[in-house]
Amino acid sequence: MLIGTTNTTTREAQFASTPRGARHARHLAVRWMEEWGHPPVSDASCAVALVVGELAANAVRHGRVPGRDVRIRLVHDQPSALVRVEVADAASGKRRPPVAAPVTCPDGESGRGLFLVDVLAVRWGWEPRLPVGKTVWAEVPCEERPDADVPCAERHDADMPCEEGSGAEEPPGGRSGAEETSPSPAYNL
Repeated sequence: MLIGTTNTTTREAQFASTPRGARHARHLAVRWMEEWGHPPVSDASCAVALVVGELAANAVRHGRVPGRDVRIRLVHDQPSALVRVEVADAASGKRRPPVAAPVTCPDGESGRGLFLVDVLAVRWGWEPRLPVGKTVWAEVPCEERPDADVPCAERHDADMPCEEGSGAEEPPGGRSGAEETSPSPAYNL
């Protein structure tokens, strides 16, 4: 994804490292998607909201550092029809996300977050954030179908399984999964 080209728009915010802060990040993401022409009921907005919610919840649960906030950044790249979601926390490099999402969905009440991110994102990964912390990112497709403003249940027969949130088709060569990349610029967290 080319960040910083003429057809990209960036929004970012800082929020408390609490469950309430993670909910606030998700709501902000839906508002930003609507500003970019993706209504809250659209597949793109729902997918981005879910990815933001999962990454923000992980940052709050696993990357919380007392007295430090979490930062969310969304970059809408119109030419590639992608939204890059970045969630940065101040946790030390000792607490790193797994290299890949679980192969199957765990049966417990938690542990599905990165599985969902892997399904909804074209690619995702993490990178160290200097001077401290990490940024977990995901690139979510935002190309809409003509009926995107119609709720899923109204798009097909009630007997057909809902494919809402099933993610994008795999890119040529398969999914890239989690990737570690070069360090990102430091945030004042």
